[in-house]
Amino acid sequence: MKVCAIVPAFDEAGRIGSVVVGLRRHVAQVVVVDDGSGDRSAEEAAAAGATVLRHDRNRGKGAALRTGVEFALQDGFDAVLTCDGDGQHDPRDVPHLLAGALASDADIVLGTRTLNVDTVPLTRRFTNRASSRLVSLIARRTVRDSQCGFRLLRTRMLRRVPIRGDRYDAESDLLLAALRRGHSLHEVPVRTIYGVASKFRPVSDTWRILKVLLREAI
Repeated sequence: MKVCAIVPAFDEAGRIGSVVVGLRRHVAQVVVVDDGSGDRSAEEAAAAGATVLRHDRNRGKGAALRTGVEFALQDGFDAVLTCDGDGQHDPRDVPHLLAGALASDADIVLGTRTLNVDTVPLTRRFTNRASSRLVSLIARRTVRDSQCGFRLLRTRMLRRVPIRGDRYDAESDLLLAALRRGHSLHEVPVRTIYGVASKFRPVSDTWRILKVLLREAI
């Protein structure tokens, strides 16, 4: 497979360079979408070997993913690997996602995390578990970690299922829309590195995700 890694980044200076270096060991190209950063995220990503696309203002994670996917669809990639730019996803797990895709031929290979009670805030654990159960109920199949942004997406699926939503709701929306259209899902365990402050906003982003789930449930 020819794989392009897409990394949304908003003020990730000091972290984004090592993420790019780690990803480049496993994929053909790394694209960092600098989502209106006010720091040196774009410069550090470019210095580490990434192709950098820039938003002139912060538009949200979903918008950054959409920009990256549009690039990948125009460049003939077989799959897109999405990875957060804050260092919470371990690039050493990329081979597991790639192997899962080759073994299963699934349209979506989803990383599933172990949410450690000692390191993950209660609100994040609750939101993740609740949304995963709702996604499972709506999709009529078990989805263990619907909010994990570390995933491999076949471009054959992305050409049929658009990315909607500009923020964290986009990932849940894409997953549900793909499953409801009959696209296949495979899950593999991945590590998660905590200690970096998440940009996930518990109230507003949870509400956006809930609106997606309620829309799909009706």
